[in-house]
Amino acid sequence: MAVKTREKDLDFIVDEMVDVVENSKDEIFHISEEARSEHEQLLKELDYTKQKVLQYIDDGDKLEQNVRYSRRRLSEVSKYFDRYTEDEIREVYETTHELQTKLAMLRQEERALRTKRDEIERRLQNLDQTIKRAENLANKISVILTYLTDDFRQVNEMLEEAKEKQEFGLQIIEAQEEERKRISREIHDGPAQMLANILLRSELVDRTFREGSPEDALNEIKNVRKMVRTSLYEVRRIIYDLRPMALDDLGLIPTIKKYIATIADYNNIKIEFLSIGEVKRINQKYEIAFFRLVQEAIQNAVKHSEATLITVKIEICTKNLNLIITDNGKGFDPDIKRDKSFGLMGMKERVEMFDGTIEINSAIGAGTKIIIRVPYERALV
Repeated sequence: MAVKTREKDLDFIVDEMVDVVENSKDEIFHISEEARSEHEQLLKELDYTKQKVLQYIDDGDKLEQNVRYSRRRLSEVSKYFDRYTEDEIREVYETTHELQTKLAMLRQEERALRTKRDEIERRLQNLDQTIKRAENLANKISVILTYLTDDFRQVNEMLEEAKEKQEFGLQIIEAQEEERKRISREIHDGPAQMLANILLRSELVDRTFREGSPEDALNEIKNVRKMVRTSLYEVRRIIYDLRPMALDDLGLIPTIKKYIATIADYNNIKIEFLSIGEVKRINQKYEIAFFRLVQEAIQNAVKHSEATLITVKIEICTKNLNLIITDNGKGFDPDIKRDKSFGLMGMKERVEMFDGTIEINSAIGAGTKIIIRVPYERALV
């Protein structure tokens, strides 16, 4: 319960952080868009101002020529004023003054436009920097957002996986204890009881031989021999359940064949087996691992899938071992985590120990297919 509470708290914190970052990203986007809009308007204004400056320069140059001409005219009138009437002299003075005034105003407006142009260019440079900073900040926030939404989720998944592995470890310990109890009961109820009976019957043989006839003693000896055989069979069965002796004596393929035949006969189910590649011994730890993988996969199919046909194929390739187990049972959804699904988890753990991969393909009503690939060059004897 405490673990689930911590997971919910972590999810809440991550969601809050994601909301804050997303809102910040939206605000930066709006700032960037406003800066871009202002940038476009200033570009238009700059273009218009530059055209006006050029127009004022052109008008000023023309007006300056008129002023020079008027000044020369004024100089001539002043030098030979006795040749001109008073009205002509006044007109020349007024025209020259008016032209000079216009030129001065025009040059002043031109300087104002130049100043405005320079100010617009400075504002454009600042806006360019603002837009670039906003884009860089937006990119960094996108990275942070990705980290929050993906990497933090992965952390949560890792916590969940760690929790599952912890439960799996506890399940293994419980299974070990249950297995010890089962073996203890089987030995107590089977071989131990039989050995006690053999001891009693041996005393009966001794008494019969001394007090009765040799024929009666011989019959008791035969009964003792049968009990010894039964005890030996029970001991071998218990040992086989713990670890098949054929795995040490014959190897992986013959042991799997024998196991499949026994399971198929006992459960009245059809199990097909196919071995591809050279049948040869491989490293013992790989033989044990693959036998347990086959054992677990078949037990899952028999117990849970309601299958009528199970197919087991093992490939001994040059660089890896492949194991494919399929059934035509009811299947399941691999994306839905099931409580206490420690069988598949144990298979995954075992495969990962050998740097292998396991792929589980299944769907409701479509059966199940398990594909296992394990590198095994190091496993060659």
